[in-house]
Amino acid sequence: MRHRKKRYKLNRSRAQRRALIRSLVRSILISEKIKTTETKAKVVKRWIDRLITWGKRNDLASRRLAYKFIGEHKLVKRLFDELAPRFKDVSGGYTRIIDLGYRKGDGAKLSILELTRIEKKKKKEKKEKTKSEELKKEEKIGREEIREKREVLPTTKEPLKKRFFSGIRKIFKIKRDNPN
Repeated sequence: MRHRKKRYKLNRSRAQRRALIRSLVRSILISEKIKTTETKAKVVKRWIDRLITWGKRNDLASRRLAYKFIGEHKLVKRLFDELAPRFKDVSGGYTRIIDLGYRKGDGAKLSILELTRIEKKKKKEKKEKTKSEELKKEEKIGREEIREKREVLPTTKEPLKKRFFSGIRKIFKIKRDNPN
């Protein structure tokens, strides 16, 4: 009996399935986002989470396991040096699957598989405070300049309306005078 043996076969032989998963994992490690079918995304998500967990351990055995699966030194280095440290304070949820709808040709359900962006909140708050203070200063300076300009330029709305309508009249008058 095959109890508790559920796997996504992806309608491929074992070797083809393994090659497909490896290539999708490599694409994720390179671009951090891929567009694929929902079923493939679910399979690849398990492997990406496993690789990032190995990357967080950052020991020789983990590097060897990652290299055995990925097969490229540059990607293993990127995984251990750039991607895994991003998730050092998090114990899961390294990837997310976003549904896109159905593919036009065969009706397969498409989705985007991407690495989540985890940033420290404290640094953001400090940056936002400084940005908001700078904007307030710029607004004050801008308001003062506008006030100065208002004092210099007279504000009358009626002459503008007269100018606008007289301009339109001139255009129609020219067309009326010259029928060609």
